[in-house]
Amino acid sequence: MMAPPPEIAIPSTSISDEGSGKPYTLFNITLRLPLRSYVVQKRYSDFNKLHEALQQQVGEAPPQPLPPKHWLKSTVNSPDLTRQRQVGLERYLKTIAESPDRRWRDTSAWRAFLNLPSSSTTNSAASAGGRASNVASGAADPSTWLELHKELKQHLHDARISLSKRDGAADSGNMTAVAEAATAARKSIVRGGTLIVRLVDGLKKMQESGRIGDGELRRRRDLVSTAKMEREGLDKLANSMPATVVGGGGSGSGGLAASPEKAKLFNGNGARPGGRRLGGPPAAETDKTRELDNQGVLMLQKQEMEAQDSQLDQLTAIIRRQKEMGLQINEEVERQTQMLDMLDEDEARVSSKLGVANNRIRKM
Repeated sequence: MMAPPPEIAIPSTSISDEGSGKPYTLFNITLRLPLRSYVVQKRYSDFNKLHEALQQQVGEAPPQPLPPKHWLKSTVNSPDLTRQRQVGLERYLKTIAESPDRRWRDTSAWRAFLNLPSSSTTNSAASAGGRASNVASGAADPSTWLELHKELKQHLHDARISLSKRDGAADSGNMTAVAEAATAARKSIVRGGTLIVRLVDGLKKMQESGRIGDGELRRRRDLVSTAKMEREGLDKLANSMPATVVGGGGSGSGGLAASPEKAKLFNGNGARPGGRRLGGPPAAETDKTRELDNQGVLMLQKQEMEAQDSQLDQLTAIIRRQKEMGLQINEEVERQTQMLDMLDEDEARVSSKLGVANNRIRKM
């Protein structure tokens, strides 16, 4: 069975200022595969090499011609030319990807250009490394960063929907649907965590290169912090079992508490095998700890402490920013006070001079 063609688009461009040579335009190609999405950055000369390689390997030109090269104009200094070439290159790639004739997209040149996985394991590993490198470099572009953040929000939204489906299936006692929904939620959460790491790395690179201002940088950091907190909350929900499942909800054979041993295990009135004392005196079990062993309780405690530490770090950053704003406001108030004092002194001098002038006028 043939894999479906990837969804290809060129939503944005960027200017490369690396190295000592003159700058050039990079076209940010986004590809959406059934299991993942990533970004590939190519310049026009790379498209030209691809076109020649496709003609050589297939023996025939692709169904869509390549946009012509302009010798007197440069896309670096011409936004109109950049937009025209961006649209033409996107149409070029889409035509090859969606053409009924697979000869051009079955070539090694096409797969190497887009870092698509090949049939061999070695080439797949190399392609995976190339995808990771291109996504990491794409996150350093302000426009591509926003695309990746939009993809992150979609993964978190999918995880939330999957968890809702899991809880609904637990209420009806359908354990198969519960397992499928939990697996789908876990995949979306893991992909979201990977994107958060890439977005953070992209912000660091943009800060080092000075491609965005301090205000926009703070705004994007707040977006990542919000997404990180949302992902941590979804991760906790994914690790906790629905109450219906824990209590053996559903009288059918699919319930987890089918045997007396399981019912006794999940019942808060019964004692756990081997006994467990939380702290000094015996403590009542909660919904989170009832289904865990000693190691699980320890891991849950570590997760809670890590979450609290992360929230404290974010709160510390917010308080630090507020302190800086307060100091700046205080400095501004002091400057305004000094200006008002100078204004009072000027007013006193002018009043004194007016008094002298009035006295002279009365004498005259």
